[in-house]
Amino acid sequence: MTTLSLGYSPCPNDTFIFYALVHKLIPLEGLSVQEQLADVETLNQRAFTGQMDITKISFHAFAYVREQYILLRSGGALGKGCGPLLVAGQGHSTIDLSRNRIAIPGELTSAYLLLRLYDPRIQNIIVMPFDKILDSLNQGIADIGLIIHESRFTYQQFGLQKVLDLGDWWEQYTGSPIPLGGIIMKRNFEKTVSLLMEEKIRQSIQYARMHPKEPRAYIRKHAQEMDDSVISQHIGLYVNEYSLDIGPEGEHAVRFLFSEAEKKGLIPRSAFDIF
Repeated sequence: MTTLSLGYSPCPNDTFIFYALVHKLIPLEGLSVQEQLADVETLNQRAFTGQMDITKISFHAFAYVREQYILLRSGGALGKGCGPLLVAGQGHSTIDLSRNRIAIPGELTSAYLLLRLYDPRIQNIIVMPFDKILDSLNQGIADIGLIIHESRFTYQQFGLQKVLDLGDWWEQYTGSPIPLGGIIMKRNFEKTVSLLMEEKIRQSIQYARMHPKEPRAYIRKHAQEMDDSVISQHIGLYVNEYSLDIGPEGEHAVRFLFSEAEKKGLIPRSAFDIF
């Protein structure tokens, strides 16, 4: 029996993906996992210190740990029409990213890397948990918010408006899906183990899709105050064909993201391949 520590977020897409795996509803073939749920920025930091055997990670953070981890081809968050948004109060008809106070969900998030690729002049950032950003705008703490996860479905309820869709910008610039987060595994495991883990994550997704009502209590438990309609939108947007397998298009998107960020000095170069 090979026991692996597994980290993922309490967001509906991750709890949907890993529900069957952690509840042993699929044959694990000699694998055993000990799950730890935490927000992605915390998981990013844990990967930096090598605490997790397998973990969800922002692609931005993955750029810094390519020497220790490989990317698995299943379980990730890539897609089209699902990118981070910049939002502001109704009075903001124009924005100046070089001067405005921008609330961001973490310096290692892929959202922040995309924002810096869009405009490298950004310097006045305020880091806070992603679920505090919308309130921070109404409280006058920040001028602009960089929002991710379920906030993209709820920002209008806060009286805010979209000023930039970074996903649309990325898709027009590259023609590729937006690489947000992936599942990584320590390099020191045998390839047979990593391939088996990829397949088990894929089977876990397929199980949840075949039994969509079954994971709901588990998802709702960790989604806290998110209502059912937002949960459904969240899963529908972030769990897609790239979650089953990153495929050539998704692989190209990740490699291009890293190449562009390396050229601009936003991430370190690495001699290690992503897989």
